[in-house]
Amino acid sequence: MIRPLTGKKVVLGVSGGIAAYKAVELSRLLVKEGAEVYVVMTENAKQFVTPLTFEALSGHPVYHEIFGSQSSASMEHIRAAENADLMIVAPATANSIGKMAHGLADDPLSTLFSAFAGPVLVAPAMNDKMWDNPAVQENIRTLKKRGVGIVDPEAGELACGTVGLGRLAEPERLLEAVRKCLLRQSDLAGLRVLVTAGPTREPLDPVRFITNRSSGKMGYAIARQARSRGAEVTLISGPTHLEPPFGVSLLNCQRTGEMSQLVLDHLPQCDVLIMTAAVGDFAPESVQKEKIKKTGEEPLVLNLQPTQDILKAVAEKKSNQLIVGFAAESANLVQSATEKLQRKQLDLIVANDISAPGIGFQSDNNQVILIDRHAKVESLPLLTKVEIADILLDRIHTQLNTR
Repeated sequence: MIRPLTGKKVVLGVSGGIAAYKAVELSRLLVKEGAEVYVVMTENAKQFVTPLTFEALSGHPVYHEIFGSQSSASMEHIRAAENADLMIVAPATANSIGKMAHGLADDPLSTLFSAFAGPVLVAPAMNDKMWDNPAVQENIRTLKKRGVGIVDPEAGELACGTVGLGRLAEPERLLEAVRKCLLRQSDLAGLRVLVTAGPTREPLDPVRFITNRSSGKMGYAIARQARSRGAEVTLISGPTHLEPPFGVSLLNCQRTGEMSQLVLDHLPQCDVLIMTAAVGDFAPESVQKEKIKKTGEEPLVLNLQPTQDILKAVAEKKSNQLIVGFAAESANLVQSATEKLQRKQLDLIVANDISAPGIGFQSDNNQVILIDRHAKVESLPLLTKVEIADILLDRIHTQLNTR
């Protein structure tokens, strides 16, 4: 019988905490599931569990010294670890989390993390007061923003004798997180995904334009996560300051008409269209060739006309594509989003309340509601946009498989 993780290479990072004993059990479970396990340890981790224990369980040398050991000098196991399918750090102390968040690389674990290009899971374990420390929470948010998965600690009795939130998740839960992450890696393979992101700009004259506050972060997060899960991704982006996601085909545009044309040109070649862009609803009736001058106290009157409705045009031309829309509303969120879903003939819509402070435009976080074509409403808690992107892609994957 083929075991679930057969052929998968997993790096297990162990930092110095009493919960390191759970990493031993996690290593055993990973090997039992068929994974090839490479262990990397900090110096402090060796105070709780010896490298020999992990070597016996994994069958591979343990990377626990940057200098001074024969295995470190050979670098073979380090190269194998760098090419692994996934890295999980369990337990992750406050110190190790800080290093990972700030790019420090002064021990085997932080060095390997810095060199690792694949998906990473981090399972914190520490005193409850340390977990609540604002600096630790900021480091956790930084890692989440970069796409690192966090397996939240559990509440219970801690090594210091107190009871609170900070216990390392149980090995079975960590194993399930590894399974889920590895299954996601290629679940969108072969899928062609078209994503729009950012604002549009409608010029008034050579120096001024009408736009909105969209940062493009949501669309870029979706494009990045879809690509990491195996999809072929094309990103149509209005003007932003964001770095293009690696491996994604980027098409830049400014005006609504330009974005509309790019969407319609690429629609026939895609399987999924995700319209996150904050497309301007109105544009100046005419664009002045010269800069508009201020003349005394006279008001400036702008004649605006509706821009092209991209989703309406998509509805008229789509064949079998799955179409996802976004709705930024300030009132009657579910009702307004549901009406838009039906009116635009969408398969799924993501709605968020733009009147809520600290989320949405410009933020790394958001709190959204997902509504599908069967009027099923799913309210998500406050999450990073990367986390929302993966949940949305999960729902898209499910819809595609149940059509």
